[in-house]
Amino acid sequence: MAPTDESFLRDAKRRVVVDVAVRRPAADVWAELTEDDPMSSYCRAISSITWTSGRPLGVGTTRTTRVLGGLIRIDERYPSWDEGHRKVFVGVRTVPPTLRRLSEEYLVEPIGDDHCRFRWTAAWEPTVLGLAIVPVGHAVFASIARDIRLHFEGS
Repeated sequence: MAPTDESFLRDAKRRVVVDVAVRRPAADVWAELTEDDPMSSYCRAISSITWTSGRPLGVGTTRTTRVLGGLIRIDERYPSWDEGHRKVFVGVRTVPPTLRRLSEEYLVEPIGDDHCRFRWTAAWEPTVLGLAIVPVGHAVFASIARDIRLHFEGS
């Protein structure tokens, strides 16, 4: 995949942002986002997420995400990690090669002792192969965004 930096999260042509107030402490939301196999229990498009580097998690951490029943595999690396607050990954490889660039940001900000704000941003750029299935890519990211919103607004 092509190299990317954090400006891609802001400037990408294809991006989605979910910003939600959560009725749970920030530490609880962060713990959920960093548990084993995070998000696959409530995001229908995500089949599994596996941390491929050991704990403690931080800058340089790697993971593999499988979507659509494992039809697509995304290998990811975290160049930015602010424990308990913010993490950003960039895509390293997709199989099949449908994405040229991919990045996601997870931001958790306390509002009070028992409330926080969670913002998830995803940005992607398809390859030529990915362009052929752009509607599928949009549907996957829209599904993840919808499921994140439902899960955390219901918390």
